[in-house]
Amino acid sequence: MAKPRTGSRNPDLVRGIGKFSRSKMYHKRGLWAIKAKNGGVFPTHAPKAAAPASAEKTSKFYPADDVKKPLINKRKPKAAKLRASITPGTVLIVLAGRFKGKRVVFLKQLSSGLLLITGPFKINGVPLRRCNQAYVIATSTKVDVSGVDVSSIDDKYFAKQGEQKKKKGEGEFFEAEKEEKNVLPAEKKESQKAVDAPLAKNIEAVPELKAYLAARFSLKSGMKPHELVF
Repeated sequence: MAKPRTGSRNPDLVRGIGKFSRSKMYHKRGLWAIKAKNGGVFPTHAPKAAAPASAEKTSKFYPADDVKKPLINKRKPKAAKLRASITPGTVLIVLAGRFKGKRVVFLKQLSSGLLLITGPFKINGVPLRRCNQAYVIATSTKVDVSGVDVSSIDDKYFAKQGEQKKKKGEGEFFEAEKEEKNVLPAEKKESQKAVDAPLAKNIEAVPELKAYLAARFSLKSGMKPHELVF
């Protein structure tokens, strides 16, 4: 049995039933005097002013502890270090791509770290191109490139020019596609000739060098690449 309340104006006889009635407690607590003092009504208090709503609502979502945040990359891109065996004028063997197996002449390293190479074009069909040094083999053969000026050629030279294509009919579309295919800008043709002209003279001055550059490199049965001396 629950213990009756002690120290109360209306102690419990049993649990939930007080000793005095509601009307008795009305007089005992003096509520009648408060009501009479305020003109027969109980006093009311003005409601408190609501706090101003904040402009920014706090989010109900809290990220978990295991959410990974991307790290800020503060490193500045640097051009790859050029191999010691690759110097201006070195004959390289291309190992991948459209001109795989071709022998080309290295001219300079571009700001992107790629190698600027040429065939020359009239000797083996390789134009001015960029190539990663990871896909070439440096040989001991060298070509004199002292008279070749490639200062105006950079990475922007190889950027593709995006042109908006106009809507054409079915017949005009196929005809225009044949005409525009493999069209090289005149500026690039002139720069190719300007680079290859002095280079071709230096190549022709060395016996059998022209035939060496024109020949394609390939491995035959029984040849061990790690034992070859280029």
